[in-house]
Amino acid sequence: MRVLVVEDEKRMATLLSRGLAEDGYAVDVVGDGAEAVWAATEVSYDAIVLDLMLPVMDGFEVCRRLRAAGRWAPVLMLTARTDVADRIKGLDVGADDYLAKPFSFGEMTARLRALLRRGATERPAVLAVGELRLDPAARQAWRGAVELELSPKEFAILELFMRNPRQVLSRARIVEHVWDFAYDGTSNVVDQYVGYLRRKVDRPFGVEQLETVRGAGYRLRDTATVDPTGGPQTGDPPAGGTRRDAPAGPAV
Repeated sequence: MRVLVVEDEKRMATLLSRGLAEDGYAVDVVGDGAEAVWAATEVSYDAIVLDLMLPVMDGFEVCRRLRAAGRWAPVLMLTARTDVADRIKGLDVGADDYLAKPFSFGEMTARLRALLRRGATERPAVLAVGELRLDPAARQAWRGAVELELSPKEFAILELFMRNPRQVLSRARIVEHVWDFAYDGTSNVVDQYVGYLRRKVDRPFGVEQLETVRGAGYRLRDTATVDPTGGPQTGDPPAGGTRRDAPAGPAV
């Protein structure tokens, strides 16, 4: 397994490199953020150990750029900071785990092994399907450049569809993933919320991307097709987003 260590403090970099090499890893070491981005885009690493405080650009920006470039090697972020906001930010920009200094080398290698078991699967911070984009951390969604105004349940359903594009999702599966154990209603609520979604993400733009699969459920296609009705219908919100003069469904 080949690991990239990004650490500007020479003593720490030497300790990490030596310890990982003794554990059987092939280790490359770089000392600043720009070098890290270059190395990780030129070489297919199995994992990256990334310090937060770096010259040129910090670990947040390094991680953000790597994910934007489609580099999905697991990232273990190291930092002397203990602020919760920093840990949240690191995970939201694409890091897979976070370890505060000082730390046990044994714990670090255990976390690294756990990340390596997961592999370098695609984990974008912002989901994109066709012209639809959704940022789970910021709780924002857009079609093209237009931000969509969604209730929490509408957002949760759209996120489920966007994490499973092209797949047919049954009503039961949607209920299972979006509602909790306290929900004792019927799957008809799914039909209602899919209707609310269509009135916000499809119809105002004259397209159809969220489709009904008869007898099976619903599916989000990769690309939208032209709405055969010819665009927005009476009572639909304008292309700028949700109507502000009328409720767009229950804000659950």
